Amino acid sequence: MSEIPAKATESEDPSGGARQEAAADSAVADPRDTASGLMWQSSPPGSIYDYIKVASFSIGPDGYVDQWSLRAEQLFGIPRERAVGMDPIEAFVAPELRERGQRKMAEILDGREWTGVIPFRAPDEKRTDAFAEVYVMPTVTEDGDRAAVCIIVDVRTLRSIETDLAASQAIFGQSPFGFLLIDADLRVRRANERFASTFGGTPDDHRGRSVHDYLQSPEAERVAATLRRVLETGDSITDMHVTGFVPGSDERRHWSVNLYRVHSGSGRPIGIAWLGIDVTARRAAAREAAAARRNLALLNDAGARIGNSLDLETTARELLDVVVPGFCDLATVDLYQGLLAGDETPPGLADGSAELRRVAFSSAVADAPFAGGPEPVAVGAVHHYAFNSPYADALRAARPRHIPAEDGGLIQSTLAVPMVAHDTVVGLAKFSRTKGSEPFGERDRALAVELAARAAVCIDNARLYRREHERALILQRSLLPPGDPEASGLDIACRYLPGNAATGRPSEVGGDWFDVIELPGHRTALVVGDVMGRGLRAAVAMGELRTAVRTLAQLDLEPAEVLAQLDEIARGLGAPGGPSQAFGTGAGVQQATRAARRPREADLSEVYLATCVYAVYDSVTRRCTFANAGHLPPVLVEPGEPALMLDVPPGMPLGVGGEPFEEVEVELPEGALLALYTDGLVESRDHPLDEGLQAFVGALTDPSRPLEDVCDHVLNTLDTHHGEDDIALLMARVQGLPAESVGDWTLPREPRSVGRAREYARGQLLAWDLEPLVDTTELLVSELVTNALRYGEGEIRLRLLLDRTLVCEVWDAGLVQPRRRRARDTDEGGRGLQLVGLLSAAWGSRRTPRGKTVWFELPLPDGENGIADPAEALLSLF
Repeated sequence: MSEIPAKATESEDPSGGARQEAAADSAVADPRDTASGLMWQSSPPGSIYDYIKVASFSIGPDGYVDQWSLRAEQLFGIPRERAVGMDPIEAFVAPELRERGQRKMAEILDGREWTGVIPFRAPDEKRTDAFAEVYVMPTVTEDGDRAAVCIIVDVRTLRSIETDLAASQAIFGQSPFGFLLIDADLRVRRANERFASTFGGTPDDHRGRSVHDYLQSPEAERVAATLRRVLETGDSITDMHVTGFVPGSDERRHWSVNLYRVHSGSGRPIGIAWLGIDVTARRAAAREAAAARRNLALLNDAGARIGNSLDLETTARELLDVVVPGFCDLATVDLYQGLLAGDETPPGLADGSAELRRVAFSSAVADAPFAGGPEPVAVGAVHHYAFNSPYADALRAARPRHIPAEDGGLIQSTLAVPMVAHDTVVGLAKFSRTKGSEPFGERDRALAVELAARAAVCIDNARLYRREHERALILQRSLLPPGDPEASGLDIACRYLPGNAATGRPSEVGGDWFDVIELPGHRTALVVGDVMGRGLRAAVAMGELRTAVRTLAQLDLEPAEVLAQLDEIARGLGAPGGPSQAFGTGAGVQQATRAARRPREADLSEVYLATCVYAVYDSVTRRCTFANAGHLPPVLVEPGEPALMLDVPPGMPLGVGGEPFEEVEVELPEGALLALYTDGLVESRDHPLDEGLQAFVGALTDPSRPLEDVCDHVLNTLDTHHGEDDIALLMARVQGLPAESVGDWTLPREPRSVGRAREYARGQLLAWDLEPLVDTTELLVSELVTNALRYGEGEIRLRLLLDRTLVCEVWDAGLVQPRRRRARDTDEGGRGLQLVGLLSAAWGSRRTPRGKTVWFELPLPDGENGIADPAEALLSLF
């Protein structure tokens, strides 16, 4: 090759020029020349000649090979030393075709071109079916002799190129996706029909364009930067989201684009393949699906979070916690003021001009007042909408209204949705989105109506509950002792806290109660009870039991007997027909048992259980008798001693039945403190009962303080132990009746005892400086002692007690109770008890362990009630 002139041309030396071209082709393509430094070139690496592996050799005038290129050595596997001087016909043509080949060679050397395919054996293969396409061009040597230059191409490479081109054309032209081939300058080199049909024109019209011709800034800059990165790194991009517009349309379109770098046959990067598909419809469907999922999630969230509280304001806030920011950016809830005040709203559509109160507001925008409406309204403020406003129209029609944005405002749009429950509009919910957010659609409108309806039902339920709760609370309060109870020989303080007052949260009314009942003989019954369960039914049951306790207490029954009768009544409460069918009868007990065992039916039966402690205190003896029906033990604090819980047998709760109640009698020292309470004071979910009891006992460290202060101290100390239950606390400090306030005499069973009783009474009253009561007392004492002599048994006991009133008691061993009757005009007797009833403030009789006691009570002279004149009373009997 070194003998070929570098500057030779075909006109100067056709034969030499052809040899130079063949040698240059070989030099450019041969890697060995590159490795040895012999190659020179002006075209970039990876030229088409390198790809198709073109080889060359020349034939001299004698018909033999006189030059053999390095590429020919690689293609045929024949070294140059062996190839030069070789007869090409003998070497490459089959024996049966050699004669024809010799004729062709003669024609070539005579100046004719020839193109054909010859078989050959590749040097690295055993196959003999390899073919080379040969192009023979006649030429002339420097001496004027005719020669030839042969160009050889491996047919397999040509066929591979043809196949690749056909496949590429099929894929590129028939692809349903937009297909671009972008060169290294980021210009479109080729576009397919699908791409052209989207952006207009023919595929040739898009040659030379860039992404800036299709996309707006800054989307074009982003895509161009991505193309450069793919070209530089070779990293493919899959499912890149591109947004733009197509010519002649204002609709925003979305494409999913795949990018990968394209290489030549030699591996040289030549550009980027762009494969894009329009996903606008798919994205719209995805947005719809996402919106549906979001709406379902919101509805599910609403179902879980709205209505957990029976408080109007809390329920409204729960609605806003769900919708902000998941559904809107700002929201408010307005409720009719009349509903909040407890007024009944007639069925039908509400009038939108009525007063409303803003009960809740929420915003996802920091420090942004709600601008949807005529004026910003603070939470808690009462306002109303103008009659012709869209908000009032939404309330009147009970249909949502879409209010567009005002120019220059923060709000983009507002949905005014009436809150309708059971065909009654209870208020208005407003949902707003700020500018930049997606505007409200029909799906959003339907969702807003559903959310508002759910909240409206919960709010209406909360309103009904509030009304019933207030009524039950009024009923419950009406059944408790009014004001500060008073009792002889006791200083009393009490506290009652409903469950919501103790916890700060709404709660149903309970069945806790306490009572202070004055009994004859300056005795006092102290009662604390708790009906298990909550609600109006528990409050009603509590009222019935409290009434029964007061009735049984007036019969002056023993504490254990009182609880036994209450147990029968409690079992009767759960039976159809009430306690009248179950009180005191075996059939009633069986009926109550059946009612407790069968499933609860509406307004038919319910098991009522209650705990109760009943104590009777005698101010004369300072002894207190306790009976307990499943209640917590009383606590006693003696002067100078630590508080302790009295060991009173608890017994079974009222309503269980079958077990008798025991009594315990305790002597209370002067100044001792007695505390009765319900479990709401000492038990909660966070604190066990034993811990609460110990805390209660520990809080009673200074019983000498005023009782009101002691009650406040206990409640403050046990604040962390308060649960959701009601709290009833009854505390009494013992102040026994002094001995000088008691007159007690025993009289023999003889007629002279009547006169002696009058003398004892007169002397005692004069000693107490109660002379205005002497005549009346003497007369009434005479009547009672006379009756005791006539109808009673055993010795007679007379006792006078002075406290807030004067009480006279006459004791005997007889069991026959006195009965008041109306005497006829002709009767000489039978008017004694009538006289007692006329002259005394109260009178009665009670059984004692050894007989009975008949008593009467007179107000003191400085009392509010005047003293009856005995003479006028006697005359009134006739």
